[in-house]
Amino acid sequence: MERLNAQLLPAPERPVRVLQFGEGNFLRAFVDYMLDIANEKAGFNGSVVLVKPIPFGSLNAFHEQDCRYTVLLRGLVDGKPVEMSRKITSVHDAVDAYSEYEKYAAYAKLDTLRFIVSNTTEAGIVLDESDRFDLCPPNTYPGKLCKLLYERAEAFDYATDKGLIILPVELIDDNGIALRRCVKQLAKVWNLGERFEKWLDEACVFTSTLVDRIVTGYPRDEVEAIWEKFGYEDRLVVTGEPFALWVIESEKDISGELPLPDCGLPVIFTDNQKPYKQRKVRILNGAHTSFVPAAFLCGYDYVLDAMNDDMIQTFMQKTLYNEVIPTLSLPVDDLKAFAEAVTGRFKNPYIKHALLSICLNSVSKWRARCMPSLLGYVESKGELPEHLAFSLAALMALYHGGQLKDGALECTREGKPYTLRDDAPVLTFFAENSAKPAREMARLFMSNESFFGQDLTQVPGLLDYVANALEAILERGMRAVMTERFGG
Repeated sequence: MERLNAQLLPAPERPVRVLQFGEGNFLRAFVDYMLDIANEKAGFNGSVVLVKPIPFGSLNAFHEQDCRYTVLLRGLVDGKPVEMSRKITSVHDAVDAYSEYEKYAAYAKLDTLRFIVSNTTEAGIVLDESDRFDLCPPNTYPGKLCKLLYERAEAFDYATDKGLIILPVELIDDNGIALRRCVKQLAKVWNLGERFEKWLDEACVFTSTLVDRIVTGYPRDEVEAIWEKFGYEDRLVVTGEPFALWVIESEKDISGELPLPDCGLPVIFTDNQKPYKQRKVRILNGAHTSFVPAAFLCGYDYVLDAMNDDMIQTFMQKTLYNEVIPTLSLPVDDLKAFAEAVTGRFKNPYIKHALLSICLNSVSKWRARCMPSLLGYVESKGELPEHLAFSLAALMALYHGGQLKDGALECTREGKPYTLRDDAPVLTFFAENSAKPAREMARLFMSNESFFGQDLTQVPGLLDYVANALEAILERGMRAVMTERFGG
């Protein structure tokens, strides 16, 4: 079978407009996929150069395929299974910032370059004042970016039209603000001068972004069948879900330079991404955190299986529509459409998402994702949101009875062990307090301000509800209690 390459998939020469730090699955199935569509439908006329920003790993597969690859998106759209593939030609080259430093540095000085994209993991945007300008390249991503921007500014004599638009997609709050802060601090530490600092402020745009798409990566278990369907071999094929969202926040309007919405792509330009971040955290992530402990204790191991249980799906949907959405600020129709999409994403037959993997660090997740909705509902309605309150009891039941083992909490479900990982104080709390009566344990847990940032026993009626629910779950089992309280 012929392997995908430029001969099999020719494309016109396009100027390099994007330098991308990170060659992983997500960026290729998200940003580069969108830019490929923009080249076809909106005249973007730009190509991407991938930068390997770490010293280990190989780019051989990219060079062997001339940076051609396929994105395969599979899932439910309007309740119906869909499968769509696109052969990507937006990527022009892949370069190693370490072993090919001169080539990498030359790309940074291209007249046509306009955008920097990055996904260097959450730990990538960190300030390390011990990083060194004289390294080729500096160790950290902010160091690499600072030096790149300085050398570009010098090369073009600080022309303001040669500044760059920086689009980080790392999953931290206000990622652009954090990255800009790191770069500016390094500029001071490295004594790069006021002229450069002024150029950073006036010529460059640091955006903060929110991204959303489940990318499942290289389909190792089924790749040969996929090649047969494609009719060619592709060792860079990447799979994901159809749903996507990219929210780009910036002080300056850059929408005219990235014509992605013009192609019907789900990209939103805004000067305030916080409502969209809140929508994602409260609805998508909040849905996971609110129903997963209960679903696991009902005997399920994967999201899809749990969603095929009408009682659990109804529990999740009532949590979202009746208790979460009323606390959010975006238009209700928009919120309901997003919640409807969440149900479809959770029922995607092509994604096998383990419930226990979602349970990692459940206490801090509940605090960030569910607690604001619960408190907002109480404040606006003057009563408890029953499903969100029950989710706290379910979380406690999930951790109940565990023993510390190798830095984790080993619990049992129907006599079989399962392992939970969380912050050490959380695990220690449950290991030390599970023998106490349900009400006492609930009181100690909910009043722990280091867990929740406040004393949740002060929320009217919450302790009574959670303690009673927890006691019932421990006595009769999760399914019996959920059936009794929520139907099924």
